[in-house]
Amino acid sequence: MTGSPSPSGTPLLDTVADPADIRGFTRAQLKQLADELRRDTVRSVSITGGHLGASLGVVELTVALHHVFDTPRDRLIWDVGHQCYPHKILTGRRARMHTLRQGGGLSGFTKRSESVYDPFGAAHSSTSISAGLGMAVARDLKGAANHIVCVIGDGAMSAGMAYEAMNNAGAMDERLIVILNDNDMSIAPPVGAMSAYLSRLISSKPYRSVRHFAKDVAAKFPRPLKEAARKAEEYARGMVTGGTLFEELGFYYVGPIDGHNLDHLLPVLKNLHDDKEAGPILLHIVTQKGHGYEPAEKSPDKYHGVTKFDVVTGVQVKPKTNAPSYTNVFAKALIKEAESDEKIVAITAAMPSGTGLDKFGEKFPKRTFDVGIAEQHGVTFAAGLAAEGYKPFAVIYSTFLQRAYDQVVHDVAIQGLPVRFALDRAGYVGADGSTHCGAFDLAYLCCLPGFVVMAAADEAELMHMVATAAAISDRPSALRYPRGEGVGVALPERGTALPIGKGRIMREGSTVAILSLGARLAEALKAADALAARGLSPTVADARFAKPLDEDLIRALARNHEVLVTVEEGAAGGFAAHVLQFLANEGLLDGGLKVRAMTMPDVFFDHDKPEKQYEMAKLNAKHIAATVLTALGRTDEAAQAALA
Repeated sequence: MTGSPSPSGTPLLDTVADPADIRGFTRAQLKQLADELRRDTVRSVSITGGHLGASLGVVELTVALHHVFDTPRDRLIWDVGHQCYPHKILTGRRARMHTLRQGGGLSGFTKRSESVYDPFGAAHSSTSISAGLGMAVARDLKGAANHIVCVIGDGAMSAGMAYEAMNNAGAMDERLIVILNDNDMSIAPPVGAMSAYLSRLISSKPYRSVRHFAKDVAAKFPRPLKEAARKAEEYARGMVTGGTLFEELGFYYVGPIDGHNLDHLLPVLKNLHDDKEAGPILLHIVTQKGHGYEPAEKSPDKYHGVTKFDVVTGVQVKPKTNAPSYTNVFAKALIKEAESDEKIVAITAAMPSGTGLDKFGEKFPKRTFDVGIAEQHGVTFAAGLAAEGYKPFAVIYSTFLQRAYDQVVHDVAIQGLPVRFALDRAGYVGADGSTHCGAFDLAYLCCLPGFVVMAAADEAELMHMVATAAAISDRPSALRYPRGEGVGVALPERGTALPIGKGRIMREGSTVAILSLGARLAEALKAADALAARGLSPTVADARFAKPLDEDLIRALARNHEVLVTVEEGAAGGFAAHVLQFLANEGLLDGGLKVRAMTMPDVFFDHDKPEKQYEMAKLNAKHIAATVLTALGRTDEAAQAALA
């Protein structure tokens, strides 16, 4: 099967249509397959961009798992999914890898609707063990005998949900295999042949059988002797393996072993596969992000997320832009505020570079806190800082803050603590699809008493809102801003605090009013130009605040215009819902005012370019203009506007 060299450089991989094709491979063939799979992964991601480092770190593990286990009958769950590209290549999706993270193409994460080999969708971390335990219980209820294997990284193990699941699985003594992929050397000591031998030994059925026999014998002893025997065996294994924590949670610990060495991996996985009577088992492997591709190995962030790049040099293709990203502007603004206020501190949940806090951390290392993938803890940690008079900025993606909503309500809002939430990635996020889309923060924050909620229309407004949040000392606040580049406006040296709950008029007219919240303001102004060309007199207002509402501004817009259209980058139930409630309660809808609310549609959009997502959502200038014209009954003109 290895044959003569293939023109593609991947002769063995070329023979693989699905995992069943590799089950009969020799160990030498599997090693060759891993080398070819690594090259093919690099080639694929160089075309599309994506999460490269994590995928390169699990190439050997992916090959070994699909060789030993009977996927998809045996369920293989990849936590988060950043590392699933080799898995996709081996499971019949190789020919479509050039569509990765592109509109209509493969997802950058595992996805149930995409393949039977993806039993559980992922993209937020630390869910695999909980999902796997649910599948294991379902398997037992059905009387089936398949394996459930969860692969979780050491970063994801920093989240409490993983330990909640392990504690539950251990208490139930459920048959479940968890593979801890430790790619940061944050847990494991150096590994080698002796560790591999011991791991192979203690994962074998004979050892486990002897251990069970010894337990049965010890059970006949008086209680003190029985406990002494149990502790002696546990501590002996703990000194060898370092797995005492996982043992205490009820898991049988095996490892650590070299996750890039198939000679070490295969025998242990085979032992775990063959033991059908085992309870929950944790296999600890040590890997390296970016392994086998020198540019990724040398990169500080291990090529976690990359754009298109040159395979030979590793140089990434960066799109040219004249405007800074909102993330970088936020970092600049927060640094400026912190330079004059030593009480300002910043918190992130394992996303320092994604949120710009890496720059803040370089300037203020002692005032920067990365809590790991632990948003719940991060929010309450921030609340504790606020309770002691500090000014914490919890800088968390909109979609990730959802994981800590209980803490936002109970630990921050109820106590009225001045935690400042900076919500990056508000709105559509392009290639990361629905899992990272910041659609719901306006709805879930604006309903909380006492909150101040702001949305930046451009990068200069973002700087002002950072200054505003820093100045708010009596209640919680949040500011939201989108992914990507700003609109290119001039930036101040430092932001200026805004009057709380006050918007601004950007263009004054008399016929129709467009009330925009957030970064759709530029599109609202374009729509106003199109409407003016049709003889209408549009007013455009930037609300700035979703809470508290600028009631005077809304009254004026309602009383002086025939049509009022609200525009926001959020799901239904957010800004527009609060505006409509205010209008109704004030009686401002009683006189025939025509109101239309433009929000994100009630659907999860798959990955695509952000501009296409906004087009599908009908939140661009032509859609705003068409909404106004339709409200006025000018359907022919509305159709023309929609086609403009």
